[in-house]
Amino acid sequence: MSDPLDGLWLFDGVCNFCTGSVRLALRLDRSGQLRFTPLQSPFGRAIAERYGLDLENPDSFLFFDHGRPLEASDAVLALARRLGPPWSLFAVFGVVPKRWRDAAYLFLARNRYRLMGKKDACMVPTPDQRARFLLDPPPGWG
Repeated sequence: MSDPLDGLWLFDGVCNFCTGSVRLALRLDRSGQLRFTPLQSPFGRAIAERYGLDLENPDSFLFFDHGRPLEASDAVLALARRLGPPWSLFAVFGVVPKRWRDAAYLFLARNRYRLMGKKDACMVPTPDQRARFLLDPPPGWG
């Protein structure tokens, strides 16, 4: 990949809902185009600061899609498109007004710990998954 951020998903590494979503994406992304960094890693913190995410109370995640940092429902739709069929069919929700999509996203994001719980530490990728996790900035970033 020429863009060191393309296909990168910045997620809350202590959130059970978020890490469950990452684990699902790891299984579904057979082409290996998605990469991940937890918000709690040095690289994740640097990205969050650069793009204005609240490190203490993140209510969104970032997904970098072809040079664009996306948040909230736009990020979810871009991720679904990247996963291919049948997941890419969720992109049809792009016709729903962004304000409504983001309101639904924000409701889930703000209640994710209450609904799904929280860990004391970030998920640890398996040795096979480790290459897809960026914890430190890659060469050419910054």
